[in-house]
Amino acid sequence: MNFDYKGKRWRHLSERILRRDGYMCQISKRYGKQVQADLVHHIYPADEYPEYAYCSWNLISLSRAMHNTLHDRNTDQLTAAGKALMRKTIPPYQLGIGLGPMGTARVTFSNSEEKYK
Repeated sequence: MNFDYKGKRWRHLSERILRRDGYMCQISKRYGKQVQADLVHHIYPADEYPEYAYCSWNLISLSRAMHNTLHDRNTDQLTAAGKALMRKTIPPYQLGIGLGPMGTARVTFSNSEEKYK
């Protein structure tokens, strides 16, 4: 299966993720650098994990340069850095967290009201 990166659903979701992340590369941000994000990356590759393809917890805004460090451009496989990011990103259901709309994590507060992040 090849993921449809030109489809309307993906275009809308990727724009939403870029907005969520403030149009900043999230990996660069971790290191205190302000770098503009150019695209949205699937932490768990969409072709291998189609069930996570549209889940917001699986998506991260990146600069093109940072994105290229996560993929081997000859084989399109994840690099060691891409695999490390995948290992650090645990699907919410494995943590016992329910999912809300579009794969957002559902958190229950003590007053039983639910909020989505």
